[in-house]
Amino acid sequence: MARLIAALIRHGDYHQLPNTPSAHQPFPLTERGFEQADLAAANMARVLAEQGWVPDYRVDSSRLLRAWQTAERFCAALEPMFERTPEQQGHSALAERGVGSAANLTVAQIESILQQDPRFDAPPADWKSNSHYRLPLQGAESLMDAGERVAQHIELQMLMMEPSDTDRVRLFVGHGAAFRHAAHRLGVLEFEQIAALSMYHAEPVYIEMLEGGRWRHVAGDWKVRGKRESYAD
Repeated sequence: MARLIAALIRHGDYHQLPNTPSAHQPFPLTERGFEQADLAAANMARVLAEQGWVPDYRVDSSRLLRAWQTAERFCAALEPMFERTPEQQGHSALAERGVGSAANLTVAQIESILQQDPRFDAPPADWKSNSHYRLPLQGAESLMDAGERVAQHIELQMLMMEPSDTDRVRLFVGHGAAFRHAAHRLGVLEFEQIAALSMYHAEPVYIEMLEGGRWRHVAGDWKVRGKRESYAD
């Protein structure tokens, strides 16, 4: 039976506002980010050739520009390996954790807003990295909420893939924290591993869909988190 594999790809380095926890920033990749995507795409082509895997022509990305641009580079590099012309589609479901009405405000601004609003308690000290904490603001999500959303999208898209005699890899280009929480939701990572691990820019982590709704990690390295590395995207 042909294997179905999802490639989880974190976008490349991008122009990011400082001290701003919202990962819904609309900015493009940096030059370094484009280089990361091109190198990782070339590495992926080698992995696919070595394993005898064929990339599915449908490529899903977050609608945020940095993820879209990363996906474009992968489509271009892998084009000779696709059996059909690749179709890149943006999906809001693959976005990073949203902080709702506090989108793209700084940490200090968000904490000040909560302090001034009599309806809200002060957030916990680890609110940016707390997997279960959701800002009490309209439209906000927890990291676990985002992981559930991403996991549901991956599962649905993989189940809808056309039958084939060839092992297939579906590319999902998105964001690190949401992918790690999705991997936990799919049973690939233990909860404690979410905080201990990160993802390399643009380097795929491959997880295989098994029978019975189970998943397993089959290739690609998670990044061990440095002590000063940001927890989120």
